[in-house]
Amino acid sequence: MKIAVITNSRIPSLTANSIQAMKVTQALMQLGHDLQLFAPAETEPVTRESLLTHYGLRLLPSLTLLPSIKLLKRFDFILHAQRAAKNFDADLIYTWLPQSAVLGLWLGYPVVLEMHANVAGRMGAWWLRQFWKAKGQKVMTVTTSALKNVLERSTKLKFKEEALIIAPNGVELEKYENLPTADEARRQLNLPNGLTVGFTGHIYPGRGADLIFELAKQMPQTNFLWVGGTPELVEFWRKKLSESKMKNVTMTGFVKHESIPLYQASSDILLMPYSNSISASSGQDIAEVINPMKMFEYMAAARAIVCADLSVLREVLNDGNAVFCEPGDVRKWKLEIEALLDSESRRRQLGDRARDDVELFTWSKRQGRVINGFKTL
Repeated sequence: MKIAVITNSRIPSLTANSIQAMKVTQALMQLGHDLQLFAPAETEPVTRESLLTHYGLRLLPSLTLLPSIKLLKRFDFILHAQRAAKNFDADLIYTWLPQSAVLGLWLGYPVVLEMHANVAGRMGAWWLRQFWKAKGQKVMTVTTSALKNVLERSTKLKFKEEALIIAPNGVELEKYENLPTADEARRQLNLPNGLTVGFTGHIYPGRGADLIFELAKQMPQTNFLWVGGTPELVEFWRKKLSESKMKNVTMTGFVKHESIPLYQASSDILLMPYSNSISASSGQDIAEVINPMKMFEYMAAARAIVCADLSVLREVLNDGNAVFCEPGDVRKWKLEIEALLDSESRRRQLGDRARDDVELFTWSKRQGRVINGFKTL
């Protein structure tokens, strides 16, 4: 099919929404579809090569940045994107914007709408209700069952099961083939020797920065690795580490996407230290519905995972492939981490099970399910 992909994410960007959109487009191309990607012109144009490197991609569709005036809340972008989709002679509109989805249905296009978080305010709920009321061929994907329930609550609707697909995020397993041992990965990255507890990803509020800091402070003989974060937040935490005279934490700041698997492999334990309230880049609290791409990467890295016990994460993780701790309970986290550090066999058991379980969650399998579900309508 000829698919017009309409995203509201800035391209390029470090946000999870931006990364997820690019992984989806690559997977659709891998399935043989012809794509054009339309995004707001809110960043400086960059080269195709830099985008491939930035997102760690092998395939990239034609990208068109369209006008987007902030005061118009991207309605101008939505109209420009719809016109561009028509000029492309699209067979399908694939979007993360309910407004684009509704406009596409009104104009007679088949539509796939991806939802990753709750709608914002009354107008957000109104647009999603219009999506379900509009006639036409349509599918809505949600990343978790919990999100389906939240959106039904917000819109006061019961979604049609035949037009709803629960599609968790995914991972590119090929990037995790033949990873070295943790010792060898640390050697390649010039990291300190010894058992290491790692974390990769953003450090917005609720992502566990305070917990990681406190664990490292209480476990001075254990190496901690902290990969990612904005320059401002990295500088903030480096200052705190210096003030506390903590020498057992390595903070890398941003690293290239292609290096992430090796950094994850360099850890013996990987942390998902979420709290009961998690801020997305948009500022929305997503603790009830979160489906982090990091989770699938950790599983693919075949390392023991210690995870905050949020019910939504148990839609993918379980007691066989992860260890769960109450959010914010430093004592419990410390005990569980120390127990795992003392048991190589237990770490290996958890990691191997996680690696087996993540086979179901590749990007290409995900997009195959979405498109196949769409075609059966």
